[in-house]
Amino acid sequence: MLEPIPETTPETTPESSAVTKEILPSPLRSLTGALIAGAFAWGLYKLTQAIATSFATKPITSTNPLALSISAAVRTLVVGASTLATGIFAIAAVSLILLAFQVAFQSKKTKLIP
Repeated sequence: MLEPIPETTPETTPESSAVTKEILPSPLRSLTGALIAGAFAWGLYKLTQAIATSFATKPITSTNPLALSISAAVRTLVVGASTLATGIFAIAAVSLILLAFQVAFQSKKTKLIP
């Protein structure tokens, strides 16, 4: 027969109840992340371009309407997924650049105000 498990409450320590100060990333760290994300976006853009060009230059050689529909759907999905990944990395790169500017200006504000 199973015995009930006694209820336990987590103990609060001074460290866990203290207010934690949020530390912003440095502008250099944000710009490094933006550079990496931008490189991924550029690479994925070139990959998307190559995939789309390859699909455009190689037509589907089938007379079956079902095969034509399926291959068109697969090609659309492949180009769409690649474009989506490119967009996500590009947006991340731009966002990290904007974060670097925000952190840089916030640190200057806090240094001016005592």
